[in-house]
Amino acid sequence: MSTRAPRGIAAVAALVTLALVPGPTPHAADGASQHTALTPAGGAAPRLWSVALAETVMERFPDYNLAYHASWTYVHGYTLLGFDMLYRATGDRRYYDFIRRYIDAHVDEGGSFRPVIDGRGRMRDVAFTNQDNMMTGNTLVLLYEYTRDDRYKKAATTIRRALDDYPRNSNGGLWHARSMHGQWWIDGIFMSQMFLLRYGRSIGDVEYCFDEATRQITAYARAAEKGTSGLMVHGTFEAGHGEKAPPLWADPKTGRSPEVWSEGLGWYVLVTVETLATLPGDHPRRVEVEAIFRRMATGLMRTQDPDTGGWFTVVDKQQQPDNWIDSSGTAMFTYALQRGIELGLLRSDDYTPVVERAYQALTRLMTTGADGLVDVHSASDGLGVQADYRAYVDNPKRTVNAKEAVAGMLWATTIVERSRLPVRR
Repeated sequence: MSTRAPRGIAAVAALVTLALVPGPTPHAADGASQHTALTPAGGAAPRLWSVALAETVMERFPDYNLAYHASWTYVHGYTLLGFDMLYRATGDRRYYDFIRRYIDAHVDEGGSFRPVIDGRGRMRDVAFTNQDNMMTGNTLVLLYEYTRDDRYKKAATTIRRALDDYPRNSNGGLWHARSMHGQWWIDGIFMSQMFLLRYGRSIGDVEYCFDEATRQITAYARAAEKGTSGLMVHGTFEAGHGEKAPPLWADPKTGRSPEVWSEGLGWYVLVTVETLATLPGDHPRRVEVEAIFRRMATGLMRTQDPDTGGWFTVVDKQQQPDNWIDSSGTAMFTYALQRGIELGLLRSDDYTPVVERAYQALTRLMTTGADGLVDVHSASDGLGVQADYRAYVDNPKRTVNAKEAVAGMLWATTIVERSRLPVRR
């Protein structure tokens, strides 16, 4: 009898069921609802998942500062960029107001950051000692784009200046956090360089910002790509920076982690395609960045599951019977490939069918409850670099409404559904 995981729509249902095995009830502020059935009673698929997701976030978290374990996290910025995409597409002022209420709680009249109570009742200062916290700086820049209010510019510049003396490896790779000596994670490139791209485009210091973003992307590909597959491992490590011991995941010879994690690769492909959307045509590293993106696209086409249309959490081990479709990575790949088509970087004839199958996979990994709110299934709620395959597929943080998956789903459904979105002008 085969031990291979079931395929097709039944496979997605089985994978969702696996994500819903009984366990500790998540804290309400972490965004998990109490819906546990694949098709909750009274639930009906919305006409536009993007709008339904945004409505769900606003309903569950009217004060978005209370959503997560801290009041300022990368997920706030990641999600709010999706809100901005919806606002630009529809003109619905509620999306803009949701972004601004969140930011105005954190930035005072002089453009300085102030602490805000989070979802666990704590109040902590905002610090930029890691790349994750830089991601939400995008929301400062986008508000400056709309308002030209100097306090947003000043706050964004605080983040920009945090990179002036930020520690690096010898190839220029930025440590994931100042305390994580020699560790360069794929996640961090998205977190800091998405901010720099927008800062350079809209505020200034454009030469540094664009050079830094392209340096991080190209150097990581050279350090972490598996051959010429376009698939990058989750982290790399360089010894000799005063660390107490190398991380358990680092190969003693190469310093590389062992696996291609879907969410990490997803963040990397997002920042790569958004770099190409921003970068001038004559930038000296543009050709190399384009080549990296196209190799990734080829690798993603090759590793897309033919039955579900999604991608597995360990991307290139599709035949492992315990591997599972990850909604977060699948959402990011969907967005990036569609964005690549729109930018003329990918042939529509080749990649539109890939996007269409992926979008259908995403719609099967979301459900609506009797309350009309959307639940996102089959993703990990935050995960660092892991030591082996088993740690990724058996991740105990696999849950409903993993915050990163909700944000990724918002990006993906918005770009695919954009032509059908209602417009309010």
